[in-house]
Amino acid sequence: MATGFVKKDKQRDSWYYEATLGVDENGKRIRKKKRFETKKEAQQALADLLSAANKGDYVEPSLVLYKDYLTDWLNSKKISVRESTWKSYSDWVRLHTIPALGDLEISKITPQRVEKFMLELSRNNYAGSTIQKIYTIIKDSLNKAERWQMVSKNVVDLVDRPKAVKEEMQVWDNEQSLTFLKQAKTDRLYVAFLLALTTGMRQGEILGLRWKDVDLEKGILYVKQTLSHDGQKFSPLPKTAAGRRSITIPSEVIHDLKKHKSMVTDEKRACGQSYTDNNLVVCTTLGTPQSPRNLNRTYQRLLKRVDVPKIRFHDLRHTHATLLLVQGVNPKVVSERLGHATIKITLDTYTHVLPSLQKDVAEEFGKSFFKSTVNE
Repeated sequence: MATGFVKKDKQRDSWYYEATLGVDENGKRIRKKKRFETKKEAQQALADLLSAANKGDYVEPSLVLYKDYLTDWLNSKKISVRESTWKSYSDWVRLHTIPALGDLEISKITPQRVEKFMLELSRNNYAGSTIQKIYTIIKDSLNKAERWQMVSKNVVDLVDRPKAVKEEMQVWDNEQSLTFLKQAKTDRLYVAFLLALTTGMRQGEILGLRWKDVDLEKGILYVKQTLSHDGQKFSPLPKTAAGRRSITIPSEVIHDLKKHKSMVTDEKRACGQSYTDNNLVVCTTLGTPQSPRNLNRTYQRLLKRVDVPKIRFHDLRHTHATLLLVQGVNPKVVSERLGHATIKITLDTYTHVLPSLQKDVAEEFGKSFFKSTVNE
């Protein structure tokens, strides 16, 4: 049975406890000693320690450095998350978490150190969503450390999750969208921007789209795979995921896709055996995957030539969704086109559109409801 006592150190004007927790595998007694500023703190800490030891819940604090532990944690994550997600985790750990906390022994990480780290990120103007993700990584990693009995408890449970202020979404209206497409019309990558604005597909989905997944007769695109952010790997979308979907396209887009397919066919014929046929809708002149970086570079170049608000490529997807909602399209349909897991995600993302929709609905309802009264 674990035993211990609390005593005052008159020379240091502090209190400490000493505890005997049993014996190790070599028969040597396991003793612990820790100092505190007050008698009450020492008594409480000793009571917690003895209770855990007598229940068999005591965990010897690990001397492993957090940066070494995070390397193992990241390796274990590879089998449970998508490659793009793992890459993001790895970047956040390498660029932020390890520089701030990596040299600490995992058992020496305190709530105060974690909270200070969160505040430093905020002062350096990192987005609230980014800070939340870093917070989640630390919490998840220490949850596993607790399960592995490397620490007695997860100290992040004592740190409030940082709040994220939702940034105002930047989108184009109908006229601005058409103005940009007119400028991009003669560019070889025009069809990528056209698809972004008329289907709401993500960049990786556009760059992963194959001709065999395009039915030009019926006017339907089938989203089945995505290209990684580094442009090196295609990943099939799970059959059960909302992301694997079909999207109908208007006749104008069908017309432009047919012209683009003819151009790609001519390029393939001109290259001969040097052409790598990946059956991609958007690709290089050699048939290889189009680099997301090059696509973004082209997008930025075109933006400079036209008088429209400067928005991100990803905001073309938001523009598509916003235009649909303003036109009165059912949010459920919008959600399905975007590949959202639930309609709630769609409604939460595009709350800026809802007030104007509510006004339009109220006016239309009023006209219909009071029609008979007006005619009397």
